[in-house]
Amino acid sequence: MKALKEKSILVVDDEALMRDYLTEILSRLGHRVECMACGEDALERFRESFFDLVITDIRLPGIDGFKVLDAVRSSSPGTAVIVITGYGSIEGAVQAMRLGAFDYLAKPFTADAVELVIQKAFEFQRLQEENRALRSQLSSQYGYENIIGKSEPMKRVFEMVETMAPSRATVLISGESGTGKELIARAIHVRSPRKEGSFIKVNCAALPGTLMESELFGHEKGAFTGAIRQNRGRFELAHEGTILLDEIGEVDPALQSKILRVLQEREFERLGSGTPLKVDVRVIATTNRDPKALVEDGKLRSDLFYRLNVLSIHLPPLRARRDDIPLLVHHFIHKYNEENDRAILGCSRPALEKILAYDWPGNVRELENAIERAVIISHTRELQPEDLPLDLTVLPMEPDERARVSPTNPAASLEDAERVMIFKALEACGGNRSQAAKALGISSRTLRNKLHKYGAMSAFKRNASAAGQEAGVRRNLNSL
Repeated sequence: MKALKEKSILVVDDEALMRDYLTEILSRLGHRVECMACGEDALERFRESFFDLVITDIRLPGIDGFKVLDAVRSSSPGTAVIVITGYGSIEGAVQAMRLGAFDYLAKPFTADAVELVIQKAFEFQRLQEENRALRSQLSSQYGYENIIGKSEPMKRVFEMVETMAPSRATVLISGESGTGKELIARAIHVRSPRKEGSFIKVNCAALPGTLMESELFGHEKGAFTGAIRQNRGRFELAHEGTILLDEIGEVDPALQSKILRVLQEREFERLGSGTPLKVDVRVIATTNRDPKALVEDGKLRSDLFYRLNVLSIHLPPLRARRDDIPLLVHHFIHKYNEENDRAILGCSRPALEKILAYDWPGNVRELENAIERAVIISHTRELQPEDLPLDLTVLPMEPDERARVSPTNPAASLEDAERVMIFKALEACGGNRSQAAKALGISSRTLRNKLHKYGAMSAFKRNASAAGQEAGVRRNLNSL
């Protein structure tokens, strides 16, 4: 199998037969190979030229493999290092991994083992480069590097951010919990002419109505019991900047009229004061519900809705942007490796398939929590299905549901029969959607669409508690 792109590889080993063996394997794969017999020569050559990969024996005359590893990682963090260890000397390989080696080869090893490990190394490098490029692009174009996404729905969101940011108009951001509404709000602020001003967030759901007015508009000394000094409100603190009203639907309707006044007249009064204060602030509001439904339910004043909804963005749920999931998984693995001093290299294919098969009702936040836990508890170099905190599958139908839609029921329709076949296939395949789709002779996309059509996620929510799901995900489900 030829490499898609030639890579430069430096082999360091004091045994001529091993150097020749690796050179033959790597050259056959289409890579450019140079060999050195000792650590000193290897580091001198490394200073002269860039190498994508270094393969070094741990036992070397003079400078050993650990020192080679340390020097390479210090001077070229993007270069992957694979160490060679003798039979029965795995302790050295483990130590090398802790020092930053990508992987190890234990003697004796086959050509297939060499090919597999370097493919993994180059794939890991590719993902790192893609992640860095994406963060750089987002930072330069949208001003906030923690937004990860390359799917079409997210590209449209980024385009809207870039278009909206330069204006001073209000923005209403909607989307399910955990989709990143605050990140988008911050991206708008940082990209705007107000980027040098303050970005003030108000969590409307966390503040009781009695405190909300004081928090938003401030108060004078003696305005109420306990008001022992003058307090500046969030609108005042956000002057010449941006204020984020997170979950605007949680604000008491009576207080919404005062927010409307700020939007219309750009002035407010502190509690206990009759003196209007002028303010220059851009307002961004978010909600995890359909804004029009909030108006219909009386949770959001219609006049405030229309004033906030000058510009609007709807963030897609994670299940609608599955192309972003592998990139997000890689991003979170890297993030929690650094935070927890771990060295997880990536996500195994079975684990990634399991992740992709799940609908993530808690969206990116739930995915991040799952990957954080997996990184901490994993005992392997790659995340495995058993490292994931949940049974990330669609649960089977309840007995009464199954009886109602059974094909033997005279009232059952063709869709009922199809639904039973789909759930039986999922059960037979242990919840693996890819395998179930193959068994049914349909594509994974078709299966996913049918699961949504037949309300599979509703069955998941009803059974989540009984299935023993962890408390964190129960909270996510309850928040939907």
